[in-house]
Amino acid sequence: MTMYAKDDLRSQLASVPSERVAVDPSTPVSPAQYLELTRRPPTAVSPAGSRTWVARGQNVVFAYTEAVAGDCFIRDDQPDEYAVLQYSDSASIRVVAGGEQAKVDEEAFVVVPPGDSVLEALTAGPVIRVFSSVAEDLRDAAFNADAYAEPDPRCAPLEPWPDPAGGFRLRVYPLAETPIAEGRFGRIFRTTNLMVNFLAEERTPRDPLKLSPHHHDDFEQLSLALKGEFIHHMQYPWGPDSTAWRPEEHGRVGSPSITVIPPPSVHTTQGVGPHQQLVDIFSPPRQDFSARPGWVLNATDYPAR
Repeated sequence: MTMYAKDDLRSQLASVPSERVAVDPSTPVSPAQYLELTRRPPTAVSPAGSRTWVARGQNVVFAYTEAVAGDCFIRDDQPDEYAVLQYSDSASIRVVAGGEQAKVDEEAFVVVPPGDSVLEALTAGPVIRVFSSVAEDLRDAAFNADAYAEPDPRCAPLEPWPDPAGGFRLRVYPLAETPIAEGRFGRIFRTTNLMVNFLAEERTPRDPLKLSPHHHDDFEQLSLALKGEFIHHMQYPWGPDSTAWRPEEHGRVGSPSITVIPPPSVHTTQGVGPHQQLVDIFSPPRQDFSARPGWVLNATDYPAR
């Protein structure tokens, strides 16, 4: 089911056949997860006092830190690359990895190569890191790890996309260099294991007459709320077992929060506050977004599969 408005750019997306074996329709659909981060105890507190919340999806591990200025976050022998999401309220950071370093004090998408890395918070504020579930220590530390005691058979497994052009290295993509543009959906970046879409900041509530209920056949979506309040409208498909049917939901969340949207639930998100900002995260990267010319802003560095 897809019901995009005619002026919604996603109405132009081509259908991409699933590469997976069809799932038995009697397989239960996983429930959505509405994870308001700072309303629960932190997963970890550093000696300097930085507080970190770790949550996960099928293929993604998300770390949100309220960082103390001067604190450092170290990854030794990180098995694959990870991303840092910088928005207007983020701490200024310095990242050292792969023999390079970068200072980032603006909105940006930062890719950190595999191996050893150090991220230093130069000022106090949020530090947001997104890993793949290959990072076992973080995956197992997630406060919702029990939701993935068994993998969701409806989710496509994580299969890395091609290595980046010129090899793995520290890369910084300032958002100011790629402003929201007509004819392009958000600001989409890709790595070998993730796709992130920085959606436009909205200064008004979303028009309730122009919502966009749709579903994904075989991939999970994580919606990161950075500013404002949202209602995630959710409908679950019915299988032959009526005892497993789930009622529709209208989960309201504030910021910061992560909402995990399972396949193939029908969903749409409605910003209901005076000012809101949302970032969507997918793993592995989406084929349909990748097929749209010009939509993936770092496609030159990260080839499509």
